[in-house]
Amino acid sequence: MRTLTALRAEHACVLYEQRNPGTDCSNIRFLRSRFPETGIILITPGHLRDEERRSYLRAGVNSAMAGDVSDEDFKRTLQFMTDYTFTHRPVVHRNEEVQVFRMPLWKRAFDIAASLGAIIALSPLLLAVAVAVKLDSPGPVIYRSKRVGSNYRVFDFLKFRSMRTDADQRLKELSNLNQYAADAGKDSGTSKISLDDEEMKKLLADMESGMLFADDFAIPEEEHQQIVDTEQENAFVKIENDPRITRLGRFLRKYSIDELPQLFNILRGDMSVVGNRPLPLYEAERLTSDEYIERFMCPSGLTGLWQVEKRGGAGKLSPEQRKQLDIEYARRMSPWFDLKIILRTFTAFIQKENV
Repeated sequence: MRTLTALRAEHACVLYEQRNPGTDCSNIRFLRSRFPETGIILITPGHLRDEERRSYLRAGVNSAMAGDVSDEDFKRTLQFMTDYTFTHRPVVHRNEEVQVFRMPLWKRAFDIAASLGAIIALSPLLLAVAVAVKLDSPGPVIYRSKRVGSNYRVFDFLKFRSMRTDADQRLKELSNLNQYAADAGKDSGTSKISLDDEEMKKLLADMESGMLFADDFAIPEEEHQQIVDTEQENAFVKIENDPRITRLGRFLRKYSIDELPQLFNILRGDMSVVGNRPLPLYEAERLTSDEYIERFMCPSGLTGLWQVEKRGGAGKLSPEQRKQLDIEYARRMSPWFDLKIILRTFTAFIQKENV
């Protein structure tokens, strides 16, 4: 954490692969979102498969090198990356004001009153559900997960557990059921171009022409961007008839009872009654571009615009529709708009789809 805090855009970052490609790529994407101009070199203990190399490149690595790389080759690559970054970094105007969301007083006052009153009124139901969850399947009553709220702030998101305890590990196995990725089609193949040990002039020419390079192959930047765009379209993960959900969990989700512990999130200021849904880290890290950053300029909410549109309308929303509804709420947030969403939440309480 100290290293991340001290890191600056003008630095080159050298990482050593130590877990597995999935975990490493998630950490690299987070690092890349925080420091988009920083050069990242990945040192691997052994030979990487082509698929793993492409994953690291998509995550944001500039160069992947084997652990037995010579000191001379490593220094040349590091020096080249540093020189290239300094030469091509765009001018940053330090006097530009950074946009930060601040919770309006009227909204915070309503959140405290509403959440505290609801906790007191629903305390018998909260206790009954807690007992039922404990008896239904082994595991904790409350499910905690890291979520990203306003200003990209990370907090512990609370829900009654509605899934089996191994749900997170099974997520990748069920990726083919993701209703937002079902229509995305198969990932396009990525061409590989073998690179021999060439002079720095040739390497510079490759970068200028839009090539992204690893230790022994490169891919065209345009092809790489197509892969990133496809992944970004599927940033929202929803699975129809999810087999990870327990029998009691389906009932709790149908009537949104599993969401009730979020009243405590609201009371302590992590969330608001109305707002955008707080996203898991792996979803939020793909929504850091300028066109989507506005969705994080409002509070996370127990209910919100896209929830009532989904429940009261056709049911399924495309990933882009969800993003645009989040942005629309951030722009239109007001006491009257919040009241309208709350009323629509009660009238469209029962979801029309089994998700």
